[in-house]
Amino acid sequence: MQPPAEMVHWLFAIGILFVGMCLLAQALVGREVWQMRRWRKYLWPSLAFALGLLLWPVMAFFTNSAIHMYAHGSWADALMLAGAAELGLVHGRLRSRLWRLTWPLAFVVSGTAFIVHEQNPWLFARSAFLHHLIGWTFLVGALVPLALAFRPRSAALQGAFAALIVVISVQLLADRDVAPIFGHLSPLAGEQHR
Repeated sequence: MQPPAEMVHWLFAIGILFVGMCLLAQALVGREVWQMRRWRKYLWPSLAFALGLLLWPVMAFFTNSAIHMYAHGSWADALMLAGAAELGLVHGRLRSRLWRLTWPLAFVVSGTAFIVHEQNPWLFARSAFLHHLIGWTFLVGALVPLALAFRPRSAALQGAFAALIVVISVQLLADRDVAPIFGHLSPLAGEQHR
């Protein structure tokens, strides 16, 4: 028995929300204060990498088509790369700031995967709407980590990056498989849950 897809989305949303809260705390107090405790500098990059790892079982056990497997696999690769690069940067193994470009890459890959793997139009059902919305949020939001790669000390960009992650997690938490969006539910979507 598999849990509904919305429950898997909610579990990942909780992990993404925790990453966003860590980033927000880091933006509020400053990177130097945040990293005064050695373990804190590894906290959110490790969680991002772990979320990428957890996408592999989702790809293997919770997908029902090739396009879903490619989407989840590309998310896993991009998130693991970005998390590993951030871990290397905070540990001092990687020195070039260009490694921070893995985050805009992860956003572009994620946004594209969200949009491409949703075959239904925006107003088909709430899950279709949210997949399109999350995809475009990732694509447009990729400008924030891109700017942050070149201006890493900008408090405004750090706060915007944290807020963007929190917004994406809230969008994932709003997901329900078959539910109306703006009072509309396609008759082809099936019977509404709950």
